[in-house]
Amino acid sequence: MNPNAKLALHGGDRVRTAPFTQWPVYGAAEEQRLLEVLHSGKWGRLAGPQVAEFEQRFAAFHGCRHGIAVVNGTVSLRIALMAAGIQANDEVIVPPYTFLATATAVVEANAVPVFADIDLATFNLDPVAVAAAITPRTRAIIVVHMAGQPVELGAILAIAKQHNLVVIEDAAHAHGAIYEGQGVGSVGHLGSFSFQSSKNLTSGEGGIVVTNDDDLAAACRSIQNCGRIAGGLWYEHHVMSANYRLGEFQGAILNAQLDRLEEQTIMRDRNGQYLAARLRQIPGIHPQVRTTATTRHSYHLFLFRIDATAFGAPRAAILQALSAEGIPVSGGYALPLYRQPLFLNRAFGPYLPEIRQSLDYASVRCPNCETICARQGAWLEQSLFLGPQADMDDIARAFEKVHRQRHALTGGAT
Repeated sequence: MNPNAKLALHGGDRVRTAPFTQWPVYGAAEEQRLLEVLHSGKWGRLAGPQVAEFEQRFAAFHGCRHGIAVVNGTVSLRIALMAAGIQANDEVIVPPYTFLATATAVVEANAVPVFADIDLATFNLDPVAVAAAITPRTRAIIVVHMAGQPVELGAILAIAKQHNLVVIEDAAHAHGAIYEGQGVGSVGHLGSFSFQSSKNLTSGEGGIVVTNDDDLAAACRSIQNCGRIAGGLWYEHHVMSANYRLGEFQGAILNAQLDRLEEQTIMRDRNGQYLAARLRQIPGIHPQVRTTATTRHSYHLFLFRIDATAFGAPRAAILQALSAEGIPVSGGYALPLYRQPLFLNRAFGPYLPEIRQSLDYASVRCPNCETICARQGAWLEQSLFLGPQADMDDIARAFEKVHRQRHALTGGAT
């Protein structure tokens, strides 16, 4: 590459002109299973075999005995909280750098989200911050395997055991990720996955709760299925619940997608590690630090921090220049969850009526999360990592080009 090549942002040639791998990946296997469901006339979960097959296979893939498929990943978190016995006004510790649903599922369980800071290097919940956030009202911790890198579960579980807390793994990013040889979702008391359109395993929408605890599994199944219990009458309902069952069409797609997951996860992990090694050579670019306990990272996202001063250009200008070079890149979450209007305004609808006015999210401070949101965070999405190593080389060359031409990016290093 010409070291003096002009940035595409300023009229030069783009580094990347070919499209990256499109998502979702699908083919004849999905079509065959969908047609089987269509022609069977058994489209509901209780009438057909697809969802039951998927529940068993997906749970086993992650080292769990039980899987309860539901309509989406937010519902799966809420069901996990309800099954764990979370009561009104209990506190649940959550990270502030995650999708809204991690915290709103807590509110929908009529409990209080308490935000603990993340580690600046790993983007994951910091066990020290978790320990500091515990109060006499704390009943659970939701960890998020951010971007697909497992949280330091050993430290979190030790804290939970000391305080008799439930640990729920939000693994919406982490299909196929492995922590110290164990599939994520199997290490805590309950695990929650999402199958929304962008996820590494998708049926457009959907979710699942996994667990190795028989009693928790029975509670989740009852909540998922209108409060029914095994051996009970059809119109016999034991707990407050609703119909959260996943349909057979989604089950069909998920079974076919699951056949692809192992190979895709290996490819994402290999490409992610390769790209991280390349980008670490560029001043001011800090890929998410991989922990020694991470047996496999699922790379739903490739996270990195930009130190604008070390790089020599503002983050916004760097991201704009990379996009112009043909690299689809994002600045990630712009706000910590406690800075969302929902929490600042305590717009909780019918939930938390007794203590709502006492909650003060405006006073919450998580400095590492704020640094990442406001100044340093960025990511690349998972589908970029499903191509050959040459795709990673193109991404790295674009970063290198932007760094070489950083003097052409105006606005100062902020």
